[in-house]
Amino acid sequence: MRGWSNSWSQRRNRVPSGQPLPTCCAAGHAFCMTGTPPVDQDGSRHRPSCDPPLLRLSVLGGLQVEPLETRSLDTADTDPSLAVPQVRAALADASVQRTLAVLDRAAPAMTAGLVRLGAIESPSGREHERAAEVLRRFRALGIADVHMDSTPNVIARIPGRSGRAIVFVSTLDDLASIPPLQRAAGRPPYVDGDRVVGPGTNTSATTEAMLAAAQAYIASGKQPLHDLVFAAVAQEETGLVGMNALYAAYRDRALSFVDILGDGRSITYGALGIHWWRVVARGPGGHSLGGGTPNVNQAIGRAVDRILSLPQPPASDNPRRTILNVAMLQSGAVFNHKPDSGWFSVDIRSLDADAIAANEAAVRGILDDVSRETGLSLTMQPVSRTPGGQIAGADTSLLVRASVAIGESLGLSPRLGNAGSANLNVAIGGGTFAIGLGGERGGARGQPGEFADIPAMVRTATHVFLLAVVMGDA
Repeated sequence: MRGWSNSWSQRRNRVPSGQPLPTCCAAGHAFCMTGTPPVDQDGSRHRPSCDPPLLRLSVLGGLQVEPLETRSLDTADTDPSLAVPQVRAALADASVQRTLAVLDRAAPAMTAGLVRLGAIESPSGREHERAAEVLRRFRALGIADVHMDSTPNVIARIPGRSGRAIVFVSTLDDLASIPPLQRAAGRPPYVDGDRVVGPGTNTSATTEAMLAAAQAYIASGKQPLHDLVFAAVAQEETGLVGMNALYAAYRDRALSFVDILGDGRSITYGALGIHWWRVVARGPGGHSLGGGTPNVNQAIGRAVDRILSLPQPPASDNPRRTILNVAMLQSGAVFNHKPDSGWFSVDIRSLDADAIAANEAAVRGILDDVSRETGLSLTMQPVSRTPGGQIAGADTSLLVRASVAIGESLGLSPRLGNAGSANLNVAIGGGTFAIGLGGERGGARGQPGEFADIPAMVRTATHVFLLAVVMGDA
């Protein structure tokens, strides 16, 4: 771990090919020039030996910021990350520079914290043990206003002066398939090069990054204009329950929400509406000798055929992402008995709320027709409704522009999108600015080899810290 670095000063001082190397890397390591560890022939990434020594830090205590010589940042003409004045001012701030230097060296402490978080079983609806650990970690940072609600969300607040808030969000819960994998592994997550490997680490990396960002902000000594709220929310996988509770608590004073999903390689400012339905068919059951009809399978088959025949935009020309799909069908258990019930799924999604409503109305019309034709009951039962929406001006808002500029300062080339599908949907659906910080965080989620990428986790923490600095005073 000690050898890894993604140094802020190195990222800020890359030079074009053919020009003299910066003094931070007289050896000319590609890693020091690009921030990306080079790849060996066997596919592994090795670390250069020229990294500066680690600064002092504590896993649970405050970051100890050591002096760092400030650098002139009069390079906006050549550095796109400085085109946003608020980001430029933040990067020029001496306390921010000192804190960034400490975040550069925070990988060992963050890794140790992630090993602990990832080892805790936290399926959706049963996150209490992981939530208790996050609560303990926030309190250890010295944040006075920390609490756990009934969902159980963990919410920490650094107070500002305006009465408004910037809310950062990570996810506490894992897929239901992960706890059995954690038990089968027979060991806690472990460090393998630049990865923390083990079921439970991938999603938890976002919470660890958020904890590190909060710790960094406290270490910087800044006092924000707006409240900075850091919330690890529960039950994301089962209906965005935690995010709905958080939004209800903050919607009247939140200026914006930041959904932490990765390091900021992608930034989403709009939300894809997703409605899931279960269509239940009921009718008389009985032995096959009693006759084949009426039969719920006839109603299911006829309805599914008509639903999938509804005209939809072609995949090659579908800018509103309007989709109607039937993915699951279930009825019957034996060959010689017709079932008295069955069901099938309907997945309706779009960036356009009117398109969702039109497809739902069309499906209801088909079900009414088939029910009348067959004499069988067909009813739609809601499974989940993920809100969607587009907020005018979101793509040019300071929140989006600052996040893009911060991503560029981290050596990334952020991609913008308007079709998010995560916790941010709740805020956008309610009319509040929100973004999703997507991008790299690891891989193999929900599999035995699940892992979190350590450099990506540090980049995520740095991105969130800088957004807190910029948006906290905006």
